[in-house]
Amino acid sequence: MTNHEVAVVTGAGSGIGLATAQRFLACGWSVVAADLNAQALRALEDGHAADSQSADSLRTVVVDVADEQAVRSAVAIAVTEFGALGAMVNNAGVGGAFGPITEIEAEDWEYTFRVLSTGVFFGVKHAAAAMVESRQGGSIINIASTAGLAGGISPQAYSSAKAAVISLSRTAAVELAAHRIRVNAVCPGVIGTPLVHRGHLDSFEEKLASVQPWPESGRPEDVAGAIAFLASDDSRFITGQSIVVDGGLLASGPGQAFMQMLGLDAGAAGMVGVNRGSTGQGSVVRRKDR
Repeated sequence: MTNHEVAVVTGAGSGIGLATAQRFLACGWSVVAADLNAQALRALEDGHAADSQSADSLRTVVVDVADEQAVRSAVAIAVTEFGALGAMVNNAGVGGAFGPITEIEAEDWEYTFRVLSTGVFFGVKHAAAAMVESRQGGSIINIASTAGLAGGISPQAYSSAKAAVISLSRTAAVELAAHRIRVNAVCPGVIGTPLVHRGHLDSFEEKLASVQPWPESGRPEDVAGAIAFLASDDSRFITGQSIVVDGGLLASGPGQAFMQMLGLDAGAAGMVGVNRGSTGQGSVVRRKDR
């Protein structure tokens, strides 16, 4: 990676977004870290307060990616504070709606798509506009999921929304190539983030070992490495791609029992509702039979 670039990272308060923001800062980039969880952003700031160089290169902003104006403002802050935008990482996410397809509430389905798909659209739209204006090109990296490539890995709404992100990445890559703007999707497998392990990392890793070929569980830093590569000049001829980072999980064909084995199938447990992840907003269980 070069050491003079500017990046915006959404969902930077925890998990993959946090690891990505820290990776960029360690490589000398200037970063606007955006997240809905203000407390998580304060912790990020505190973690870099003692290092004057990284502290000067970091700005945090509370952003709901489902709000277009908020996403536009995050991009504008990056350009105003640091200069031409080099990379946009559209990472913010939630678990979203879960439960049997016959019982999911429309508002929960729409919330899921608003965050996971429309939020990425906003990021692509405003990052591309800034990059076109600067005439310096750039890299847009959208965090999708292996769930967008195969069924039986995540709930219906999450999987469908992530599939939309993959499709958007391809179509935007074709449109923006003339401006030397690359657009790619990164598709993590089951990564040990708070959204997935829910505070029980050890038991999560033990269960994952029985279904994933690679003997170690994926960490946020593993995905951040792929993101850093796509943001760098080393990937200058890569666009419109979906880069899978999953320890061979997708290649092994995990099957329908996968979510149940990891305790991720809320529908099978008789629950219906919406998972709002680490946003700081409460998740909702609308019904629980067992």
